[in-house]
Amino acid sequence: MTDILKSIKDELPKVISDAIFEGANIVLYTNDKEFFRTGEPQIKAVVEKIKKRVELRADQALLASQEETEKTIRELVPAEAEIENIIFDVQRSSVIIEAKRPGMVIGKQGSILAGIRSSTLWAPAVQRSPAIPSKITEKIRSVLYANNNYRKKFLNDIGKKIYADWNPEKMDMWVRLTYLGSGRQVGRSCLLLHTPKSKVLLDCGINPGIADGPERFPYLNVPEVGDLNSIDAIILSHAHTDHSGLIPYLYKMGYKGPVYMTAPTRDISALLALDFVGVAYKQASSPLFKPEDIKEMVRHSICLNYGEVSDITPDIRITFYNAGHVLGSCVVHINIGNGLHNFVYSADTNYRRTRLLDPAVNHFPRVETVTMESTYGSKNDVLPPRKEVDERFFAVVKETIEKKGKVLLPELGLGHSQETILRVEEAIRTGKIPEIPVYLDGMLWDITAIHTAYPDFLASSVRAQIFQDNNPFTSQIFKRVGSPAERKEVIEGGPCIIIATSGMLTGGASVEYFKQLADSPNNTIIFGSYQAPSSLGRAVQEGNPVVQIDKQFGGETVEVKMRVETMYGLSAHSGRNELLQYISRMNPKPKRVILNHGEQSKCLDLASTIYKQNRIETLVPRNLETLRLK
Repeated sequence: MTDILKSIKDELPKVISDAIFEGANIVLYTNDKEFFRTGEPQIKAVVEKIKKRVELRADQALLASQEETEKTIRELVPAEAEIENIIFDVQRSSVIIEAKRPGMVIGKQGSILAGIRSSTLWAPAVQRSPAIPSKITEKIRSVLYANNNYRKKFLNDIGKKIYADWNPEKMDMWVRLTYLGSGRQVGRSCLLLHTPKSKVLLDCGINPGIADGPERFPYLNVPEVGDLNSIDAIILSHAHTDHSGLIPYLYKMGYKGPVYMTAPTRDISALLALDFVGVAYKQASSPLFKPEDIKEMVRHSICLNYGEVSDITPDIRITFYNAGHVLGSCVVHINIGNGLHNFVYSADTNYRRTRLLDPAVNHFPRVETVTMESTYGSKNDVLPPRKEVDERFFAVVKETIEKKGKVLLPELGLGHSQETILRVEEAIRTGKIPEIPVYLDGMLWDITAIHTAYPDFLASSVRAQIFQDNNPFTSQIFKRVGSPAERKEVIEGGPCIIIATSGMLTGGASVEYFKQLADSPNNTIIFGSYQAPSSLGRAVQEGNPVVQIDKQFGGETVEVKMRVETMYGLSAHSGRNELLQYISRMNPKPKRVILNHGEQSKCLDLASTIYKQNRIETLVPRNLETLRLK
């Protein structure tokens, strides 16, 4: 395995013109048309032997012209598939077909793709175009295919590093985990996983409840981290800014390595980062990073699907599983040292079935150590049944509408807001609340558009609706608010529901609505997501009659006369009972549980209960603590 590419070429006929890496995957190029069309059985035999993913592609010289290939694609693919874009990735001999109905592009048992491949010699790939058009989504995706000579070289270099010292027999190892953020707190999630051969960051976020100061960012200026380019990889569990917000900054500061995530997380984290920059400019402050740094993050991304196993360093292999938290969120199973230690980084999870997502996965091949959030880990954080919360939500909305008032729902742009969109759509469709306008403000529109592009990551019930052309996200009840003038019309108009970012009232459209609606008792604000201790949302939630906007900058004060409601059962996080069930039902049973991502009292409370119920070692590290896992 010291020269895996040479070993593969030795197993095949002398028609392989080049063999390179695409991350952990291996790509072979052939200059022989016949072998390209008929050589798959021989490739499969090699895969069986080396247990690595190998793909065969044709040399550029063999490829049909782009014009001829596009003509062939449109002839073979039924018009009902609604092809929206055809992108040629020349450097990788690949063509990407974007369509509204990708299944019709694939064909029965892959027949249409096979026909495209055989006729044109291009390697076809299919992706779903969003049901809701989004220019930002198009720009994010286009970055992957611009200057692809660089990306081809980047992926090859990653593969060289992975396989350079590959030696499954060498077991003289240790494994350490250092908390750079999220220890006994919610926010700035960032962990460093360290072995003799690898340094991997697990998330790298900011503290969204803090506008400035050292407590906002992870501890990256410590000896354990060292030079940024000593980091071999970043793994991003999901796109929320408390997990992803600082990653573009790392690229600004010179990091050139890969960031592993799911495709929806790539799109949404880039979108949230662009919004982060936009908010900074609106506040007349210098942004932490620029759009060019976000492009670098996208260019260096390597996306994996759920269940896909991938080596990321010589001694670390990862698999993503559904976390049930937000679109594309993942529980990361990390196999260290070819089975020496199995570590599960669960990040944020939801072990309940929701309208939007299926429950978090907790069955793994092997597991010794688990990290788990404790956002709602205290004895008081038992979430009520969803039906009970829904009924209360509908009752509050109806009471507000009867008073001719408006309902403001401050939302996290990702996950929580899409669950709310589905709840409101279903309630209006079934007559549980009156049919009134529902306004989406902030970046909700674009994030919801991304949801329509990745139905395979959604709950089975929503997925079925989308596949049956009954997409709940495209309902006519939803109106987009795209300018201050349109926002003014909403505020001055009649009864309505307003869904706007941010969820903690720490910036964005929700603050603008709050300032205008707070002085009327006819209006209602409903909090459904976590409110950080220092956020404006927490101050309003706690019933303060007067609050200050941008307190740290001496902003304006607002008198709060509107009705304030909190509904804990609407969270995209697991409640205490679900957290306990997640561990008690885990298969196999872990030997150690590490609690983080929660206020100190909640971490300690949950750790104590897990130990008493399961007799499993529990740890609650502080930031900057290092734990030896093996």
